[in-house]
Amino acid sequence: MAEDSDAERTEDPTARRLEEAREKGQIARSTELVTFSVLVAGFGSMLWWGGTMFDALKRVMTGNLRFDKGTLVDTDQMLAHLHLSAQEVLIAFLPMLGATAVAAIGASMVLSGWLFTLDPLAPDFGKLNPMNGIGRMFSVRALVEMGKSILKSGLIGGVAVAVMWSQRNEIIQLIAMSPFESLAYLWKMVRFTLGMVIGSMIIIVGIDVPFQLWEFNRNLRMSKEEVKREARESEGDPQVKARIRQLQMQAARKRMMAEIPKANVIVTNPTHYAVALKYDETMRAPQVVAKGSFLLAERIIALGREHKVPVMRTPPLARALYHHAELGDDIPSALYTAVAEVMAYLYQMRTWNAVGGVAPVEPTNLQVPADLDPGGEA
Repeated sequence: MAEDSDAERTEDPTARRLEEAREKGQIARSTELVTFSVLVAGFGSMLWWGGTMFDALKRVMTGNLRFDKGTLVDTDQMLAHLHLSAQEVLIAFLPMLGATAVAAIGASMVLSGWLFTLDPLAPDFGKLNPMNGIGRMFSVRALVEMGKSILKSGLIGGVAVAVMWSQRNEIIQLIAMSPFESLAYLWKMVRFTLGMVIGSMIIIVGIDVPFQLWEFNRNLRMSKEEVKREARESEGDPQVKARIRQLQMQAARKRMMAEIPKANVIVTNPTHYAVALKYDETMRAPQVVAKGSFLLAERIIALGREHKVPVMRTPPLARALYHHAELGDDIPSALYTAVAEVMAYLYQMRTWNAVGGVAPVEPTNLQVPADLDPGGEA
């Protein structure tokens, strides 16, 4: 597809793309960094435990050059002798082997951290495609790997040849030295050569690590369309989200309209706003069970009158409740006095309708704080 071409893939990989690649085992790796770390760990171990390892080799050599007649004719003794010698050498070299193993694991985790996955072991028949193989042969990675191999061979080979050439006279004189003297000199030369090789590999590591990080990021780059598609998948399609919100609002409105018949009173503006209030002895304060403006306010008022819920024209209180009280919440404490007057009037009206007497006067000057009344706007 066109979107998969390098020309189209201009965007850096997203966090989700990086996480998916990591789950598949696709992380930045540098074999040169691992090799360098192993050599450094081995060289450091050699410097630290070199004396112990040399003494072990010395003992093994001495023991293997001294044997009696029984050892020569008894196969079991020969095998036991070999086993003890190998065990002694292994114990002597165990710290260096452990240090190199830790270095190999640690170097692998430097670029991408700890990762354990079996996905890379899954069969991939796409790798059998000869066209893909030819493409990899002439890719940028192949050219860089070839350049690294040439540079590595030149550096390491050049260092080895230079060391051997500089020590050629001493190497020839090894013939005349005793076994222990020759072994000590060889040990010294190995340390020197290994130190030179490690120093030369710093150049290779300095080239390989940035290249591996760059290529890893390049292979995961995305097109603008892929970024947009991922955003839609992670955040949801705008049309679907809008439809979900619409359905949620409809469901909430149905629940709200179902609470209106249970309300004690509906305060209005008179038509701009309508707020239905409910209160019983179990509540701490009156609660807002429904509210709306304009057409919704008209529906609230009509439904309230249909179920004989008192409707009172109290513009300041209706505006304050609409703007400062949410559905299902208690009314603001600053409006307790005004709502109490309304509730008291409703109680007096019910009493007057039941037993007669002097008709109560509807409250007209409710105590609504000015900062809660946004004004008489439509």
